[in-house]
Amino acid sequence: MSITADRLKNVSISASAAMTQRARELAAKGIKVVSLSSGEPDFPTPTHVVEAAHVAALKGDTKYPPMDGTAALKAAISRKFKRDNNLDFDASQIVVSGGGKQVIFNAMLATCNPGDEILIPTPSWVSYADIVKFAGGVPVAVPCYEKAGFKLRPEDLEAAITSRTKWLFLNFPNNPTGAACSRTEMAEIAQVMLRHPHVLILTDDIYEHLVYDDFEFCTIAEVEPRLHDRVLTMNGVSKAYAMTGWRLGFCASGSRELMAAISNVNGQNSGGTATLTQAAAIAALDGPQDLLKERAAIYRERRDFVIEKLSKVEGLRCHKPEGAFYLYPNMSGLIGKTSKGGRKIETDVDFVMALVDEHHVATVQGAAYGMSPYFRISYATSIEMLTEGCARIAQFCHDMR
Repeated sequence: MSITADRLKNVSISASAAMTQRARELAAKGIKVVSLSSGEPDFPTPTHVVEAAHVAALKGDTKYPPMDGTAALKAAISRKFKRDNNLDFDASQIVVSGGGKQVIFNAMLATCNPGDEILIPTPSWVSYADIVKFAGGVPVAVPCYEKAGFKLRPEDLEAAITSRTKWLFLNFPNNPTGAACSRTEMAEIAQVMLRHPHVLILTDDIYEHLVYDDFEFCTIAEVEPRLHDRVLTMNGVSKAYAMTGWRLGFCASGSRELMAAISNVNGQNSGGTATLTQAAAIAALDGPQDLLKERAAIYRERRDFVIEKLSKVEGLRCHKPEGAFYLYPNMSGLIGKTSKGGRKIETDVDFVMALVDEHHVATVQGAAYGMSPYFRISYATSIEMLTEGCARIAQFCHDMR
């Protein structure tokens, strides 16, 4: 008899985490690996944020925290939502968790019954579908095609909704494509949702501050206030403030019933987010915000650099995204070829595995995100690493026959 629970049968290990681990294994052997697989900022956590945690520790703020977040942090989150998104939430409408992933996990455990359908615009972050499965729901991919800028088209959303649909996930700017919806495009999605009042909406806004070329971020509850009580708006400090290791995410909704259910689950699967992390998050949210635009400008330079390099590689096609720090090149022009090392490239999985084994560049296959033949590159690393990585990718593709 297996000791593993049945609920894990259809839950897989994250492909991006697996590729990052593969890169570490090669590096441990003394091989110089260019890792472009991890969605983690290479910037340091801002000094004033670290200092806030240090001060909190010295003051003795090291006891059990409130399960759903300290009053001070909830107040800072409320101010953030008002300042950045023109959304009003009080403390009872906000829950703090140990990272954005836990927010989504809590929400699905709190609301999903067996057979509930959750619409996931695809390509999508690798964990969405697995979290839904874990909660007993049924993930339903809604394709967002390259020809549409990898954005969710209203007609595709409309066609996917059924009487069993419980949630729609939104993630724009998107992981893995970097696509983001304009206010007009988001309003069109909102109009569809107004026609289907039984469907809740979870919007993952973790890349909110990573947008380029004067693009203006918007979130659906702001665009369409009539959806306020049906939207769960999720965000965090990991990406914008380079705090991935601090582990703090938060969510808010106009529905107190929904937030009470999420808070209940949150209290059962954790003892609350670390007090020092909460103190640091207050400093991040209330402190100087200039660094957000400064770092976004650096990401934009990196994006443009990689696109310029890869656009010269025969067999690749690279869409220019509005945000996040990912590129999602189309590698269909290389299907059917054979790498210099003798690997037949029949899928994007073949491509990324041959690339890491033969030229030691770690990326992630498009199949992991639900759409092939693509691969994801993270440009959340230095220009030096991107220069080397692009050169190796170009050589790898050039040597194919």
